[in-house]
Amino acid sequence: MSLVLLSLAALCRIVLPKEPTIQCGSEIGPSPEWMVQHPLTPGDLRELRVELFKTNATAEDYSVLMNISWVLRADASIRLLKATKICVTGKSNFQSYSCVRCNYTEAFQWQTRPSGGKWMFSYVGFPVALSTRYFIGAHNIPNANMNEDSPSLSVNFTSPGCLDKIMKYKEKCVEGGSLWDPNITACKKNEKMVEVNFTTSPLGNRYMVLIQRDTVLGFSDVPESKLRRTSVVIMVTGESEGAKVQLIPYFNSCGNDCIRRKGTVVSCPQTDAPFPPDKNRSMLGGWLALLSLPVVSWVLAAGIYIMWRRERIKKASLLATTLLPLIKVLVVYPSEVCFHHTVCYFTEFLQNHCRSEVILEQWQKKKIAEMGPVQWLTTQKKAADKVIFLLSNVSAVCDGTCGQSKGSPKENSQDLFHLAFNLFCSDLSSQTHLLKYIVVYFRGADPKDDYSALHICPKYHLMKEATALCTELHCATQHKPVRRWSRASHSSYSAL
Repeated sequence: MSLVLLSLAALCRIVLPKEPTIQCGSEIGPSPEWMVQHPLTPGDLRELRVELFKTNATAEDYSVLMNISWVLRADASIRLLKATKICVTGKSNFQSYSCVRCNYTEAFQWQTRPSGGKWMFSYVGFPVALSTRYFIGAHNIPNANMNEDSPSLSVNFTSPGCLDKIMKYKEKCVEGGSLWDPNITACKKNEKMVEVNFTTSPLGNRYMVLIQRDTVLGFSDVPESKLRRTSVVIMVTGESEGAKVQLIPYFNSCGNDCIRRKGTVVSCPQTDAPFPPDKNRSMLGGWLALLSLPVVSWVLAAGIYIMWRRERIKKASLLATTLLPLIKVLVVYPSEVCFHHTVCYFTEFLQNHCRSEVILEQWQKKKIAEMGPVQWLTTQKKAADKVIFLLSNVSAVCDGTCGQSKGSPKENSQDLFHLAFNLFCSDLSSQTHLLKYIVVYFRGADPKDDYSALHICPKYHLMKEATALCTELHCATQHKPVRRWSRASHSSYSAL
C-alpha cells in the first residue's frame, strides 16, 4: 500500500508544471509583440505598488532602489500572458526615463496559485534620488493591437528628503547633516532674553539661530567649527514663550540650503529652594555669625569698593570706544530674485557685517497699503543713506523652493523695482543724488536691456567684493556724527 502511495506522489510531482517566476532585463523602445497582430491579449494588472529598498552593501556603495510589486488579475486571459513591462519617469532638475521587461518563465495554467492566493511578483531596481517625483507605469505583454485601448496601470511616487529614515544615510544627506542631532533646548529667561543651547557639528563653521512667531523676534549668528555644546542668549522684541526656534546650519557641502532644525521656547526652570537649617546646629551657627560679623562687614566693604573701581574703568573704556555709525539701506529687487535664499541672505550680511538698518518692502506691506507704493518708496528713498538694486542670475535654481503661492514676496517686488528704477532715472541729472545708488549682484548677473541705465552705478560682486561694499556704504555717512552701537543682538529689520 505504501509503495502505491509513493508512486502516486512521484507521479504528481512529474505531472504538475512548475510555478512561473520572472526574469527581468532592460528594454529600450517598444516591445516586439507590439508590431504583431494578436487575436487575443491579456488584461491589465490588478495592483501596482512602490516602496523604498536599501541595498545591503558597504557605506561607499550604499544606494536606495525602488521595490516595485504587482498583482495579476485572476481571469482567463492570464493564459495569454508572457511578460510585464515597467517604465519609470523621474522629474526633478532633469527628467529620466527607463524601462525593464520581466518575462515569465512558465505559462500560467491557473488563475490563482495552486497553494491559494493571487499571483504576485516584485522587481528591485531603478535608483531613487532625493525629493524626486516619479511616474511608474506597467502593462502586460502581448500589448493591445494598434488602434485598440492598451490596458495598463500606473502610480505616482515621490521620494522623501534627507530626514527620511532610509534616505538620511545617503552620502549627500550625511554631508548635509542628516545624522546630526543638535538637541535644541530654549528657555525664556525674562521678557527680553531667550537662552538657546544646542550641539554644533564639525561639518560647518557657522549657525544662525532665529526666534520667530509670525515674524522674527530675534536672532543671533554663532561661529563654531567643532563638536561641542554651545549656549547663546538672544534679545527678543516680543512674547517669546511658545515661539519657534529655527537653527540654520551653514555646512560646506550644502551652503545656505542645509537641513534646518526646530525647537520651542519654554520657561526657564526655577532654581531649587535652599534646604531648611539643621536645628541641632542653629545655635552654633548663630554664635559663629555674630563673631564673624565684623570680618564680613570689612570684606563686603572692600568688595563694593573694588566693584566700584572696575565699573569706573569699564565705563571709561566704553566711552573711549566708538564704532562706525549705523546706516539706513533701502533694498529693491526684481521678481525673479529668490526672496528666501538671496534677499534674506543679503539682508543678514548687511546687518551683521556692514552695520546697516535694512528697509524691505516685504516687512512693510501694511505701511505700503496705507501710503501707496509710490509715496512709500519716495519716502524711504529720502530717509535711506543708500539705495541698493539687488540682482541675481540664480532664480532658476530657487524657483522650486521659493514657490509661487498667493501672497509670496514675488507678487509685488517687480512693481517696486520698476518704480525704484524710475526714481533713479529722475535723479540722472543730479550727481549728488546718483551717489545714493549701488548695484549688487550674485554670480555674474548683469542689468538687463530694460535697466541698462544702472551701468553708471557702482557695482559690487558678492561675496568677492564684500569689504568694498561695506566701505562704499559707510562713505555715505562720513558727514554724520558717530553713534554708539547697542550690544544687544536683536534684529535690525525696519518692521512696522
